[in-house]
Order: sequence, then C-alpha cells, then structure tokens
Amino acid sequence: MKTFTATEAKNKLGAVMDSALVEPVMIEKSGRNSVVIMAASEYERLTAMEDAYWGARAARAEAAGFATPDEVTKLIEDAGD
Repeated sequence: MKTFTATEAKNKLGAVMDSALVEPVMIEKSGRNSVVIMAASEYERLTAMEDAYWGARAARAEAAGFATPDEVTKLIEDAGD
C-alpha cells in the first residue's frame, strides 16, 4: 500500500487517485495514519460484502427466534412513549 502525507496528497491529487485505482492509498496526517483512499469499485465491493454478511446474520438471528424487524420497530416506538 502506498502512503502519502496529507500535504503530498493535496499537491499530487491526480497521482494519488491513479494509485488508488490499483490499490488502496494511506494518507498520513501529523505522522499518523488518517484516511484510506480506494477505487469506487473496491468500495462498492466491500460494502456489498458487508451488507451480505449482516443480512445473513439477521436471517440466522430471526430463524433462531429473535425479534422480527416489525417487532423491533414496535419496541423502539413504544420506548419513546
């Protein structure tokens, strides 16, 4: 993973973006890791994978007898009263 300082990233934004298309790029600020820049396609892949993971966990929880989404909504609404 390439690393740029925040100043370098600001001054070389095009190069940072080009690098991020190939692999995630770490941006350091004040000598510490601050943010990661990645290609939009990689971000979309990761969020889809996360959504699938949490969807599967919710389905397993519901199958095991946990509250349904409607039951949870009602609990939340009732808690506000």
